Amino acid sequence: MSASAVDFGLGLRPDHYEEIAASPGRVSWFEVLSENYMVSGGMPLQWLDRIRRDYPVAMHGVSLSIGSVDPLDFRYLDEMKALIDRVQPLWISDHLCFTGLRGINMHDLLPLPYTEEALDHVAERVIRVQDHLGRRLVLENVSSYITYAASEFTEWEFIAALAGRADCEILLDVNNVYVSAFNHEFDARAFLRAMPASRVRQFHLAGHLHKGTHIIDTHDHPIVPDVWDLYAEAVRLFPGVPTMIERDADIPSYAELLAELDVAREVAARVTRKRIVEAAE
Repeated sequence: MSASAVDFGLGLRPDHYEEIAASPGRVSWFEVLSENYMVSGGMPLQWLDRIRRDYPVAMHGVSLSIGSVDPLDFRYLDEMKALIDRVQPLWISDHLCFTGLRGINMHDLLPLPYTEEALDHVAERVIRVQDHLGRRLVLENVSSYITYAASEFTEWEFIAALAGRADCEILLDVNNVYVSAFNHEFDARAFLRAMPASRVRQFHLAGHLHKGTHIIDTHDHPIVPDVWDLYAEAVRLFPGVPTMIERDADIPSYAELLAELDVAREVAARVTRKRIVEAAE
């Protein structure tokens, strides 16, 4: 399926199941939280089957823990593969992070040290997971609040190197770039420019909580103007990449999310028009 066929999507949330099913066609695609549907039955899976009849879906996980030093969880991967076979997703994504240690899930997306040793370790794990699933992984940059003294690369250098070494793809979360850039005082646009264009598969947009001295990635607010501006730059650099809005708490009405998605369409259209004009000059 071409990128243009899945250009603007939303996260599938239970609050909106009935409205989505009753009025199909208002978005191009949905992103589903993989772990919510990696079960043998139940109402969530029934709803997913129903919505999947009208929409393509992408799978987005939070528990792969690709950066952990714990062994890969092949039971989890087998459950994921069963869901892949069931819904035939557009792609499969998770986060470039670790979520726990020694079998303890901390239920958080913890950043990695950006070292050569970590790069070798994560690349080897990505390759093994991709071989097991028979699909490429799409890995997302996370928001972070700490850095490691041991790091040898910037985050963007690490992500670009991993994509090439493991032959995986990138979920470029524009809000996360903005949050981390503010927290660590780096140039968000330099991060974007460092991403290999052929590897960027998807954009995420979301809201956050600004605390003055730092920003917390909460996914419970509307997208702010500065993130829209950074998104415009991302669209300029990576035209045609599908965009999706995440909202994980204080879920608004479906109509409100559709209106926010229309803003994304308008931003992307404006960037495209400008590119066409500049090319014609």
